[in-house]
Amino acid sequence: MRILIIEDDKEAAAYMVKGLSEHGHVADHVRDAETGMIMAESVYDVIVLDRMLPGMDGLQAAQRLRAEGLGTPILFLSALGEVDDRVLGLRAGGDDYLVKPFAFSELLARLEALARRRGEEPKTEICVGDLEIHLLSRRVTRSGQRIDLQPREFKLLEYLARNADRVVTRTMLLENVWEYNFDPQTNVIDVHVSRLRSKIDKGFELPLLHTVRGAGYRLSDKG
Repeated sequence: MRILIIEDDKEAAAYMVKGLSEHGHVADHVRDAETGMIMAESVYDVIVLDRMLPGMDGLQAAQRLRAEGLGTPILFLSALGEVDDRVLGLRAGGDDYLVKPFAFSELLARLEALARRRGEEPKTEICVGDLEIHLLSRRVTRSGQRIDLQPREFKLLEYLARNADRVVTRTMLLENVWEYNFDPQTNVIDVHVSRLRSKIDKGFELPLLHTVRGAGYRLSDKG
């Protein structure tokens, strides 16, 4: 599954991102509703939405997303667990409501149920041109040729592939591939992108991993 987490609590978000990643899913994390609403325009299987957010709260965000026609399932997270609180969340556009603190196994089961209810099977393979990424076996090939990647390189490639043809910024990579904030001036991204590029592009006529000057990176077979 690809999951968008809108949660201002860094520790809670890191806990969810780590657990979902360990189960083979991809979770993008943002800390406020305004940014979350922009991110929600991308394709996600489920949205995890905290009720109590700075600025616009989760109820308002859900109502606006539904008013704009977004059909992605929404799972509310909140420390507010009274019946009236849950009813408010569901009436605002939520599909499920989970009270904090929660067990990760329950969160995962609820997310899987929402994805099934929507009638979509989670992806097990992503293709960008002749590059094939098998998510369960973590096997990568290009034109049938096996490419061996380190765990971080695989995660970087997977994130780029899930956002194929889109520009992915350094900040997006730091928050979603490394899962915590580095010094923005660090060269850790450049080093890993360079290594990844040498593995997936070297020896092939068509480059797939592109640097977008001043913006970030894009994985695409369209040049």
